[in-house]
Amino acid sequence: MKNILFILLISLCSLKGFSQNEVHSTEKGLHLKHTIAAKENFYAVGRLYNIPAKDIAAYNNLDMENGLNIGQTVMIPLTSANFSQTTDNGTPAYYVVGQQEGLYRVSMKHNKVLMASLRKWNHLTSDEIPAGQKLIVGFITSPELAKAVTNSPKTAPVVIQQEKPKQTEPVAQQRTEPERITKPVPTQAGIKNSGGGFFKSQFEQQSQASNANKDQTATASIFKTASGWQDGKYYALIDGVDPGTIVQVINPSNNKTIYAKVLGAMSGINQNKGLDVRISNAAANVLDINDTEKFIVKVNY
Repeated sequence: MKNILFILLISLCSLKGFSQNEVHSTEKGLHLKHTIAAKENFYAVGRLYNIPAKDIAAYNNLDMENGLNIGQTVMIPLTSANFSQTTDNGTPAYYVVGQQEGLYRVSMKHNKVLMASLRKWNHLTSDEIPAGQKLIVGFITSPELAKAVTNSPKTAPVVIQQEKPKQTEPVAQQRTEPERITKPVPTQAGIKNSGGGFFKSQFEQQSQASNANKDQTATASIFKTASGWQDGKYYALIDGVDPGTIVQVINPSNNKTIYAKVLGAMSGINQNKGLDVRISNAAANVLDINDTEKFIVKVNY
């Protein structure tokens, strides 16, 4: 009876080794956690995740000569050699969305993966992603892992989670954040005569309900998005303003104006230090702002 129980235990450990590991996001980067099963050593685990055995040892501060023990947990680093966020070839790696997290925050946590890719991989028709939803954020490029997952009927998806999640993104951001892109977006002829953009009428309705009484001079920068170039929908990130609020943004050097919808706050992201607001690149184009690093705008809401 004891022998049977031992064999069952070993079998379960073997299955859990690759099928129930979560991928964690820490200051060291993204990594899997693997539970060592019977007959596994550094080299076997390395082959499974398509990474050199010595890299696993170094990542865990382990001596390869000491070997590994059944039930021991080791971290498996995800690098450009075994993890792709530009193609959909491989075993999907998932992140469980936390409370009040939008697609932009998920992107920032995972190597700034394109929001367009997140939408494509997860078949999203909107940016509304409830807490607890699993989102594919990349693919583990390992033939051995793909074979193991295919041959195991009880395999669960590889899940990515934040080591210590922080609630920083407002829920309203999830419905409205534009797509972050790295390729150039086409300019729109005549867009500078758009009259302030798609959200102007909403700003007027908002002002009637509650008079705009906050006016600040802000240090600003831009973020890239596909929105606004064709549809006149401009967006902003700013602290202290409820997501969904429409703000008036003015270039004080020429008094040109746009109206932008607030997606969320600035705080919690290192790249935003020293800034009061970020506006979409289409909005900056309308305002005749050419400085992509820092500039001054007036914000009214």
